[in-house]
Amino acid sequence: MKGYLRKDGRKGIRNIVLVAYLVECAHHVARQIAASFPNDVHLIGFSGCAPNDYANRMMQKLCTHPNVGGVLLVSLGCENFDRNGLNTVITDSGRDVEQLTIQESGGTLSSIEAGIAAVKKIILESEKCIKVDFAINDLIVGTVCGGSDSASGFTANPSIGNAFDKLIPLGAKCIFEEPGELLGCEYLMAERAENEELGRELIVCIRKADVYYKKMGHDSFSAGNATGGLTTIEEKSLGSYSKSGSLTINALIKPGDTPQKPGLYFMDVVPDGEALWGFPNINDNSEITEMIASGCHIILFSTGRGSVVGSAIAPVIKVCSNPITYQNLAGDMDVNAGKIIESGATLDEMGDEIIQLIQQVINGEKTKSEELGHREFSLGYKYFEFGPKNCD
Repeated sequence: MKGYLRKDGRKGIRNIVLVAYLVECAHHVARQIAASFPNDVHLIGFSGCAPNDYANRMMQKLCTHPNVGGVLLVSLGCENFDRNGLNTVITDSGRDVEQLTIQESGGTLSSIEAGIAAVKKIILESEKCIKVDFAINDLIVGTVCGGSDSASGFTANPSIGNAFDKLIPLGAKCIFEEPGELLGCEYLMAERAENEELGRELIVCIRKADVYYKKMGHDSFSAGNATGGLTTIEEKSLGSYSKSGSLTINALIKPGDTPQKPGLYFMDVVPDGEALWGFPNINDNSEITEMIASGCHIILFSTGRGSVVGSAIAPVIKVCSNPITYQNLAGDMDVNAGKIIESGATLDEMGDEIIQLIQQVINGEKTKSEELGHREFSLGYKYFEFGPKNCD
């Protein structure tokens, strides 16, 4: 397998250029710039104008992701986002970065024209990146689920868990997430913790999520889950838990923390402190964004009802739990874990199939969401206290 060697020493599996807007007022200009390049130019951004340390950290991590070769920052000019600080972080990572300020560039049309010229320059620079060997021990892979159904917990999710169990001994770093979808599983997780301290932290993390969701008046159990055959949050939680496999949980991380050692990591996506920011993640892509900010090269997305989203920056592999959904949405699904129901396929076989597809995607094969041009992105306001172990 081959990957792109970055000047900061990390390796990517894609060589994209980002157009990143730093406030909603700059979104249109940034979108028009990115739309002028049909292939490997992706649009991301932060809509807020008020400052937020979490959003700033996320944008720093995303703009220096190993799949990213260069960045155009698009600013209105009067927002609170620290555009110069972000520019410095990107420059220090060895990537080419250009900065465009609309208020200083003559407005919409002239800014779009200047932005297109800047992206062309960044692309030429990014194409100089050399390709090197990329091994499984270079890989960071994350998993999320969306549109879960009654089959998710015994087909797609444990198939992903089986793949994790096989990837980690080969040196991969694997991340699972969503405390709100693991309510009731905290003691099962604690039993798998690397040490007693981590076990206690995992229990506190899930309890924090329970309190937060209750204050919001809503948990992660959706109407779509119910019509898909799930009956309780406990059933959904156990199904979600099976994505983690069976190995030791090595650390609790937060969005943007990048694992440095092979192992299994649990990501806490529920904000710390009081419930000030609304629902922890307003959609599945918010969680995908956080996993990519933690360095994930690839996201394994388990779905039963049939989510069609992809993502900017990192490829999304859809693992479908239900054979009927797979048939109906074959153009969007990558792996049919419903074969466990349909033809008696084993979890071992499905885990191997997922790993084989991961290897093909690393080598440049496009996932279904990539082929269709899905580049969804979502980033909002949050607050976290950072400082985990075994991460940067």
